[in-house]
Amino acid sequence: MSVSVYYSARRAEPLTGAESAAIERVVAARTETFPYDDEESLHLYGPGDGDEDDEIVAGSTKLPGDPGRWLPVTAHVLDSVSELRRAVGGAEWHVHLDDVDVPWDEGEGYVLPGMRDAALVAELGGLHDAPDGQAG
Repeated sequence: MSVSVYYSARRAEPLTGAESAAIERVVAARTETFPYDDEESLHLYGPGDGDEDDEIVAGSTKLPGDPGRWLPVTAHVLDSVSELRRAVGGAEWHVHLDDVDVPWDEGEGYVLPGMRDAALVAELGGLHDAPDGQAG
């Protein structure tokens, strides 16, 4: 079973040239710092690929099956989407993991509980190495 992060922004006005350039810079910088070459990173759909006429940004990222990579990839993607939101003003954003909304925090951006907990990341990494997916 796979889980994906979905992200979109809507507003009546299209992106300005400066906003489009800012999005390209964010995507390039965040792709360069993505922690794993063999996992899916920030993936924006092309113009006109969205479900709504007023959708100005949309994308998704399939999260890895390896539990040890799940939180680092989730944190990186949500940080990336937070940067995108800050680069595009006046839009209504929707970010979710399949059917679960990810809340916005003005200070931290998009964040999930435990997302930056090093002990939890290490514990999840141990699940991958344990027989039958059991920590032990």
